Amino acid sequence: MRKIDDIKDYFIAAIILLLAITLMVNRHDGSLQNTRKVSMTVLSFLEQPLSNVRIYRQAVSTNTYLHRQNILLQDELSRLRSVEQQNRVLRSLLEFRDRSDLPLIPVQIVAKNLSSRNLSTVNSFLTVNAGEEDGAKIGMPVINSDGLVGTIIVTSSKYSQVLPYSNSIFRVSAQIENSRAYGIVSWPGNSPRELVMDFVPETILVEPGQQVFTSGYSNQYPAGIPIGEVTRVEPGRGVDTQTIYLNALAELSNLAEAFIVEFVPDTTVNDLIDDQMSLF
Repeated sequence: MRKIDDIKDYFIAAIILLLAITLMVNRHDGSLQNTRKVSMTVLSFLEQPLSNVRIYRQAVSTNTYLHRQNILLQDELSRLRSVEQQNRVLRSLLEFRDRSDLPLIPVQIVAKNLSSRNLSTVNSFLTVNAGEEDGAKIGMPVINSDGLVGTIIVTSSKYSQVLPYSNSIFRVSAQIENSRAYGIVSWPGNSPRELVMDFVPETILVEPGQQVFTSGYSNQYPAGIPIGEVTRVEPGRGVDTQTIYLNALAELSNLAEAFIVEFVPDTTVNDLIDDQMSLF
């Protein structure tokens, strides 16, 4: 039985060897060439969808990589824009300090007490990182390079709380540029940056675009601090007066740096006012 198996193996090996020799001899035969063409066509047909799958996978991988790089570049661009804006603000503040005649204390806004995103609330307060140790006192104005921000109402050793113009109890005596028009500026609560100026006589011509500054008559703010720009004029709530609407120059929503003006009211004026009030 073992001899028969050995003979069978030799026989099969001989047949395979004979076929191999036959193929080698007839490799240029036309039928073999046709077989090759058919096999190549079939392989090409099968290769195309596989190639498309490979290209698709490469495209997906490339798209994922590019998407990740795009996110990183967008983040870098956002940070660069933020730094550029901060540098622009700081340069503006430095230029303002250099040309200002007022004694200024530089501060940063460390907290904003808000109930809405736009500071449009009667409970709006700002906290700055300067207190009594730095020379801050109650009643001192807070400004930035654009204009009036508010006034200090509470102080501690290292921090102060500021009442901004976007608060219903805020008041400031103001004057319209190039005129003798005086009035009281307050916040009506309609828009974060919209202010109103009341008690201006209707005989005084006021036009949109005019600037409004602190008058200095209240003995609370030094004269000449920009407050806002006139946007429109309407008949006033009083007799023979007009209501002037302003757009505040200082924007509170993105306020990060400011100055405290070391302004101390004239005690002589305050004493006269107290004496007058005591007479009644």
